[in-house]
Amino acid sequence: MKLNELRDNAGASRKRMRIGRGPGSGKGKTGGRGIKGQKSRSGVALNAYEGGQMPLYMRLPKRGFNKPNRRKFAVVNLGLIQKFIDAGKLDARREITEDVLVDAGLVRRKLDGVRILAKGDISAKVKLAVTGASKAAIEAVEKAGGTLTVATPAAAEAAAE
Repeated sequence: MKLNELRDNAGASRKRMRIGRGPGSGKGKTGGRGIKGQKSRSGVALNAYEGGQMPLYMRLPKRGFNKPNRRKFAVVNLGLIQKFIDAGKLDARREITEDVLVDAGLVRRKLDGVRILAKGDISAKVKLAVTGASKAAIEAVEKAGGTLTVATPAAAEAAAE
């Protein structure tokens, strides 16, 4: 096989139909749009319009709800805290607060608070003070000999004011 012998498979490519190019083309005059009416004109966008009938997107039921005042927490796993302690970026002897986690680069920003999850293992004896934590995370920290205090949302808001 040579380069000049390369061809597409039969029927793999078709030339596009050029509309509005005279009666001999098979798509001349009205160009396949029929006669008169809104759709025969240019610049018409009738997406989802059903001739006055209630459109499909309005007939279908709407589900769900986005709570406007929901709280968004920055999430930290215990394994990551241990990794930062091992790297020397966190001091396990001092209390680890949300601000300390941000300064260490473990969390970019606090959002509505920091929540600790139990993914990974922690062996260091740490004293954590955060907005939220899972039950498994609290148990894991206490098993390692540390403490994890969770500030209630009301107390956190009062302290912020």
